[in-house]
This record gives sequence, C-alpha cells and structure tokens, in this order.
Amino acid sequence: MPAPTAPPETAGPAVPAGRAPARPRPAARRRAAALFLLLPALVALGVFFVLPLLDIVMRSFTDPEPGVGNYLSLFTDGYTLRVLGRTLLVALIVTVASVLLAYPYAYMMTLASPTTRAVMVTVVLVPFWTSMLARNFAWMVLMQDGGVVQGLLSLVGLNGVRLLGTTTGVAVSMIQVLLPFMVLPMYSVMQQIDRRLLLAGQSLGASRLSSFRKVYLPLSLPGIVSGASLVFVLALGFYVTPALLGSPQGALIAQVIAVRTRELLDFGGAGALGVFILVVTLISLGVSRRLAGSGAASGAAHVMAGGGGR
Repeated sequence: MPAPTAPPETAGPAVPAGRAPARPRPAARRRAAALFLLLPALVALGVFFVLPLLDIVMRSFTDPEPGVGNYLSLFTDGYTLRVLGRTLLVALIVTVASVLLAYPYAYMMTLASPTTRAVMVTVVLVPFWTSMLARNFAWMVLMQDGGVVQGLLSLVGLNGVRLLGTTTGVAVSMIQVLLPFMVLPMYSVMQQIDRRLLLAGQSLGASRLSSFRKVYLPLSLPGIVSGASLVFVLALGFYVTPALLGSPQGALIAQVIAVRTRELLDFGGAGALGVFILVVTLISLGVSRRLAGSGAASGAAHVMAGGGGR
C-alpha cells in the first residue's frame, strides 16, 4: 500500500528561490516622500517670506549704521512711543469689543434652525466678499459731518460727535471689518459643545445663568482665545482703514512704517518697527495657545467636578 503523504504546510505560500520576502516600506522612506511633496511649499515660503524677513532684520541692525540704535529709538523717542501705545490700545479695544459682539451672535447661531443659521453665516461671510476699499469708503460716507451716524447720535442727545478723522472712528470700522474673524472661531468651538451638559447642571440645582457660567463658558473659552488672538494680531498691522478714516495725529504703527519707507527712506527704523510687531505677534500667539489649552482643561475639570452645582 502507498506510503502516507505529509500534510501541506500552512505557514503560507512558498517564496521563490533567490527572492527575499517583501518587507514594508521603512518609515524613513515615507518621511522622505512627505518632505519631497512639501518641498515646493517650503521653497516658496523661504523665498517669499523668510528671505525678505531676514533682509528686514538685517537692515534694522545695519541701516543707517551698525548697532541697536533703531531699537533704542523705539523706547526713547516720544512720538514712536505714543504710536506704539496707541496701536496696542486700539488693537486691545477692537479685540474686547469684538468678543462682546461676536459671542452672543455665535451662541445664537448654535441655537438657530438650519435655515436661520445659514442666513446668519451668510451675513458673517458678506464682508469677505466686499472690497476693503469699498467698506472703508462706505464708512467715510456714514461718518462724515452731517452723515447718518451723526444724525443717529443726535437723536439720543449726542450732538456734534465727530468720528471721521478720529481714533474712535478707526476703531469702529476695524471692529466691523474684523468681526467675522471672531465669530467663526467661536462658532466652530460652540457647535461642538454638548448642550445636555447645561441640562445636567440645571438638574443638579443650578440656575440657567449659573450653569452657563460654570459649564458652557469654560468650554467655549478656546474659541474666544483663538478669535481674540487672531483679531488682535490683525488689528496690529491695519493700514488701509487708519489711513482713510484716521488722521496723521492719530496714526498707527503701519502708517508710520509706510511714511518711513516711502518718504523718509528710513528702512532701518521701519524694519525695527516691523520686527517689534512680529515679536508682539509671536508673544500673543504663544500666550493664546497656552490660554486655549488651559481653558479647555479647566472647562473639562469644571464639568467633571460637577461645575453645574450651586
């Protein structure tokens, strides 16, 4: 009788002689492929951003003579100090006002029906579809002497209020321009908050206001911080609105940079002002990132600890 045959191997198909088994592509090769895909963007970023920025920094230390004189003048020249202080103050006022106006609007967007929410989103996006110059010229017409704004203010007893050519008028226009940059980050965070947490807080005995303050507000803090940092950074470098609606006596830092480069040919001083704005921007972004992270953590802690209680 024939001899029994051995059962077939179950380890897998046989590998042909002389060929190594297939191995997964190494991680180093995948990283190299990713860097190759990023290479065009990195080259464009280096040519159009990094190199000009390095040139500005070098000019700030070498023009008109080597040293740190341009930076010392930022904190010793009275006019420059006033401009820096005015710019930071206006940016802060615009940021705070934008938060106060955008928060209830973004909150109502989370409560509205889909149709109403679509209309509200469209209203927010309309400024993006309108030319910056057109909006500023519209504000010039509204704020001019005898214009619509003065007429409305006179109805409430504020006669003779002048906005065109003042820092107040510039701030009002900047708030209108930058408000969408505050609403959208807030809404993106608020729509992810589970509203059942508010109901849970109220079921534990908290009032609606207390539940909102201790549960919803901490959870929405990352959106507030993100929007506030974006608006503050954009407000620091505004040029068109202050140039059209402001005055030389109330100039902001972007106007001073333009005058120094175009009329005075003071590229070193203008570069020092630009580097100062860059440093303030980096500090603001670093602080906002830390606040956003701590805000999210504190919001979760409030909820976990029963923050909806009395």
